Amino acid sequence: MKVRQLFFDLDRTLWDFETNSRFALQHLYDHLKLGETIEHFMHFHHTYIRVNADLWQQYGNGKLTKEELRDNRFRKALAHHGIHDLELAQQMSDGYIELSPQQTNLFPGAIETLESLKQQDYSMHIITNGFKEVQHIKLQKSGISHFFNTVLCSEEIGFTKPHREIFREAQRLTNCKTAHAIMIGDDFKADIIGALNAGWTAIHFDPEHKYKKERNVPRIRELAEIPEVVNLLPIVAS
Repeated sequence: MKVRQLFFDLDRTLWDFETNSRFALQHLYDHLKLGETIEHFMHFHHTYIRVNADLWQQYGNGKLTKEELRDNRFRKALAHHGIHDLELAQQMSDGYIELSPQQTNLFPGAIETLESLKQQDYSMHIITNGFKEVQHIKLQKSGISHFFNTVLCSEEIGFTKPHREIFREAQRLTNCKTAHAIMIGDDFKADIIGALNAGWTAIHFDPEHKYKKERNVPRIRELAEIPEVVNLLPIVAS
């Protein structure tokens, strides 16, 4: 087993959150006949993305509970379109929680990359801010759960990335030294800054180059680049 251990984010790094979420929302829009009130699906979709992102930011800052996030995102999105129907909002919330994690779209090269790293004897893990009951379903349904030795969801320890405590807990669970830990993720603040502040190495998955490149942090556009980048990283003495 190689000394370095790889810690992956899940949503927007391996599991294609935007595509999978859109498919689930489109199904709910059609099934619940929202088109009778909201003319185009994309109008509702754009509203939901904005509302959901705002609520997740509040959740990450400790201003909302998990239940409040789930209760409010569809209520607020529907209200923006003049629909004040709590029963409908609850139907959408329940339906989304059931349908979304069943989707199986991964980023291109995800399985091939994980297979390559496994063959090279890397130990791999997941660190996610997503909720435990749905993240495990995503991993299983998309066929990648067997690649990972440990799956750590932030709600299990009460801290979300980028808080240093979640990285410390990941090290404890995996018996990994700080100098040997590599975080791979898309969120610059949560994944990259969080890992760097914990003393880890980080690889930034930024397929659309949304962020300014951080000095000394490798940036990749495709998951297939990971094996080469990892193997070129110097091993810091522990």
